[in-house]
Amino acid sequence: MALTFIDTNQLPRVKTPQGEATEVLNPQLAGTKNVLGTLRWLNPGDKFAAEPSDKHQLIYLMDGEASINLEQKDYAVKKGAGVYLGPQEAATITAAPHSSAKLFHLVVPQIPR
Repeated sequence: MALTFIDTNQLPRVKTPQGEATEVLNPQLAGTKNVLGTLRWLNPGDKFAAEPSDKHQLIYLMDGEASINLEQKDYAVKKGAGVYLGPQEAATITAAPHSSAKLFHLVVPQIPR
């Protein structure tokens, strides 16, 4: 397998109802199969909802401040915080009113045993 350099600063950002996003791990960029990695930028007060699915998810706060809502409870978080979501689990991340947030969202399928 060859190393792949991905200059994430050169990838196009797409405006979505949940902030701006760009895929950084996908079949076209890195040859990944069934794995999706996305960078997300939230402006102050913007929200990103990681919906329940049959996949595993990791959300890592790369920069800024936010709150993560898990099972109807909010947790204040700063740069370096992360949350793992198993299949059928959900979370909502809201950028703090005074801060933007940059997230890395990794989605991986279940591997049959």
